[in-house]
Amino acid sequence: MTSTVLLALDTSTEYCSVALLRSEARSAISESVSPRIWTRHELTGAVSSTRVLPAVRELFDEAGLALDACDAVAFGAGPGSFTGLRTATGVAQGLAFGLGVPVVPISTLLICAESARQRDPSITRVLVALDARMDEVYWADYAWDAEPGEWRALTPPSLGAPDTLVAPEQPFALAGNAAGAFGARLAAAERAAVVDHDALPHAGPLALAALRAYRAGRTVAAEHAAPEYVRDKVAQTTAERLAERAARSGGQEAR
Repeated sequence: MTSTVLLALDTSTEYCSVALLRSEARSAISESVSPRIWTRHELTGAVSSTRVLPAVRELFDEAGLALDACDAVAFGAGPGSFTGLRTATGVAQGLAFGLGVPVVPISTLLICAESARQRDPSITRVLVALDARMDEVYWADYAWDAEPGEWRALTPPSLGAPDTLVAPEQPFALAGNAAGAFGARLAAAERAAVVDHDALPHAGPLALAALRAYRAGRTVAAEHAAPEYVRDKVAQTTAERLAERAARSGGQEAR
């Protein structure tokens, strides 16, 4: 019986998260068999790049698999830490080039939705909100379609102030750390049926979402893998800071 072996990487946060998934071929016999997943999820701060490849080797050794058994490499494409996204993209590209396999980019916000559903299978609607710093939130709205068993993005990954999130009318779970970061400013939290602060980017849920994407053919060649920053820039220019300061001063004088 053939199997699918998929490597998943996420360094979009302060964690270095790596998972190795092995799934038996889809058939009447194996359809109900859950994939086997090995993981490393470690708080590494800004040095995830030094831990990714050793973690990959550890997982293949633990699973008793050779690196060339890998069929695809998935990565958390973003949004998230710019440096972390570049790390995951570069490592995924390098491994995929060397192995001659495709890359599976997965939104980090979708990973959060997958994490929430893995923790509570009854969840079918997830509003994801992650602290984006700079007083903003990365967010997206996902619905789970039982057939064919996929997430559908009702609002794609977006960036905005905490009070700009559009909460669904029907019951939903709020996933991510934004509720804890912004408190009452994130009004959507008050309407959520469930608030899951721990549904965050993790290579385990990433691997499961990537397996579905891989089977559906949603892959890219290594050279086409790219981060999904969502935010166009990380800081104001000096001119923008001065202009904003002048505007605030002018407003105070007017009052």
